Amino acid sequence: MFEQKSGSGLWLFFTVTFATTWAFWLTAIALGGSPTSSPTAVPYLLGGFGPVFGALAVRARRARRREPVPARAVPFRQGVRTFLALPLLVLASATVVGGALLADLLGGPGVSLTEGRELIATMGGAVPFFVSMLIAGPLAEEPGWRGTAYPRLRASMGRVGAGGLLGAVWAVWHLPLFFIEGTVQAELGLFSWSGLMFSLSVVPVALLTGYAYERAGVVASVAVHLGFNATMAVLTVESPVTQAGVLGVQIAVATALLATSRERGADRAVRARRADEVRVKQSVRAGRADEVQANRAVRAGRADARPYLAAAGAPYGHSKTQG
Repeated sequence: MFEQKSGSGLWLFFTVTFATTWAFWLTAIALGGSPTSSPTAVPYLLGGFGPVFGALAVRARRARRREPVPARAVPFRQGVRTFLALPLLVLASATVVGGALLADLLGGPGVSLTEGRELIATMGGAVPFFVSMLIAGPLAEEPGWRGTAYPRLRASMGRVGAGGLLGAVWAVWHLPLFFIEGTVQAELGLFSWSGLMFSLSVVPVALLTGYAYERAGVVASVAVHLGFNATMAVLTVESPVTQAGVLGVQIAVATALLATSRERGADRAVRARRADEVRVKQSVRAGRADEVQANRAVRAGRADARPYLAAAGAPYGHSKTQG
């Protein structure tokens, strides 16, 4: 499934990410209590940074081995393209708003900002709310999921395959949160329609953040992640009907973006590199075939020379001279 499994760093990333995150979150489960109060808050927050720990492990190994940067990796500094993060953030937020409004039109719960305003007030205002939403999720995860795992998956997979697979892994990674009292996931419930909708929604979000990463790097994927999380919190999207509406809109938007966007120069460069690798392999095989033919010719020449050696009294078939 993965190109160069032992050398790409993917297994190292997933191992470190899951080991650190689940160790911290299982500790939070064992401690009990709210994830916003001591002592549960510490392992709860640290667990969210598992993807960053995984990314650091991969980068440390790459530096130690002096390995090149993956061909699909998008540089952090994007210049003017960095400003694409803003419209992508708005687009991510719009998919949630659009899905909620669609669900409302179809007879689902009405769209309300009441609980969202209470949440912002509880957190101390808009600025603390924004900062918390930025750190807990986007900044804690995107350098790992998109900045490290995604380009390595793209080395051997298309955008849909890489995004879909990473989305499935991402959904599994969230599972311990369903057992930490006070989290959104615990309120939804793992064995419920809301819990199912949450897990399914991770896949189109992974496709959208992957698209953003390829457009303008990690900054853009952070923006999409932030837009999704913050809008879901403000609108208090918990009903499975509303979640289904958001899921449908996000699938439609992700499909449209991936179907209409052109591949960037990095994609063409990778295709050219693969073509070169194929030509090299073909040349190697051709060289080996020539070598086999040459060896056969040498053996044939030796066989032709045997009668002459025998006539001259040469010790045919022996390695020692006869005395």
